[in-house]
Amino acid sequence: MQRLDGTFSIMSDLFSKCYAFTRDKEAIEAGFYPFFKAISRLDGPHVTVDGRDLIMVGSNNYLGLTTHPKVRQAAMEALREYGTSCSGSRFANGTIDLHEQLEATLARFVGKDAAQVFSTGFQTNQGVIAPLLSRSDTVVIDRLVHASIVEGVRLSFGKVRRFRHNDIESLRKNLEASADSQGILVVVDGVYSMEGDLAPLPEIVATSKEFNARIMVDDAHGLGVLGKSGRGTLEHFGVTDEVDLVMGTFSKSLASLGGFIAGDERVISYIKHHSRALIFSAAMPPSAIATVQAALEVIETEPEIRETLWRNTHFLRENIVAAGFETGPTESPIVPMIVGDDFRTLFFWKRLFDEGIFTNCVLAPGVPDGQQRIRMCLMATHTMEDLERVVEICTRVGKEIGII
Repeated sequence: MQRLDGTFSIMSDLFSKCYAFTRDKEAIEAGFYPFFKAISRLDGPHVTVDGRDLIMVGSNNYLGLTTHPKVRQAAMEALREYGTSCSGSRFANGTIDLHEQLEATLARFVGKDAAQVFSTGFQTNQGVIAPLLSRSDTVVIDRLVHASIVEGVRLSFGKVRRFRHNDIESLRKNLEASADSQGILVVVDGVYSMEGDLAPLPEIVATSKEFNARIMVDDAHGLGVLGKSGRGTLEHFGVTDEVDLVMGTFSKSLASLGGFIAGDERVISYIKHHSRALIFSAAMPPSAIATVQAALEVIETEPEIRETLWRNTHFLRENIVAAGFETGPTESPIVPMIVGDDFRTLFFWKRLFDEGIFTNCVLAPGVPDGQQRIRMCLMATHTMEDLERVVEICTRVGKEIGII
């Protein structure tokens, strides 16, 4: 590239940062790489990795429906009936009757007028937030919202403000500072995936309405788990009618892949006609749609599955806390064990993995520095023998390496 003085500078190679990145290679060579572990057999609470059987406590398969006979059967029947793919976007040729049937079921399930299905949960948040916000609008988000919400905000033209996690006074101050906006959207998670705590939705709703702000809740980790009938965080707090938009994913309790947004029919229609993430992406395949439909039916007709999940959750959480681990403010089947620095967290994860426990290793910046943790998630299909073994190994290893 020529400078103003006529001399030339040497341009750097675009890939130089890629070649300089060696942390993954170093961790693999040292035997402490916790990511992209290839599973050769997936059977609910047990998996096989490198020929070894491990207890899976790192999955979001809360209700264990990925292996439920009714859910498996529905997926196979849809595959036989419709084939493997819709081969197009929903906007063009990719809409089939199963999509519309599922959207009607989802809207009824979460208590809204209409719903729109997207091909992934990440894409849902991107595809909803970006088209709703213009340059004269403001979005106010909790600092710990999911990365997909952050990306949706970045793709929009609206102003963004962040409030301290679950801090209503901080929310109020940000809403006051947004008073000159044409429109305001407040976005929170129902259940926070790293902490396992719940958004205080009644207080968030009341405060937001003072400023005429619309409210969107990402309930990815609440649907199927919380509420008297498993309808999520809104049902749990009794604010279904007060929240404007509810978003959910299918890759957790609903045993599939994809996501949805539900709300007022005219709002959903606007989103489906303006969302680039929807219009320019291939539609959910038939087997994935049928899986969700069957999972929703199981949630409504077999409440004992959710009861078992909560029994397992209380057992593990109470015993992990009794052993001396710090679990933070969790109120859900997400049970973190906070360690506090990258190296000790990696070492703890490796020891647990070697002992036959598959957990999630969460390092900075996935969580703030000093909050690095091992993240466990409960499933309804865990047996008491599974959980007793998890508690025993975590306790023994935690003591050996000085975490507890």
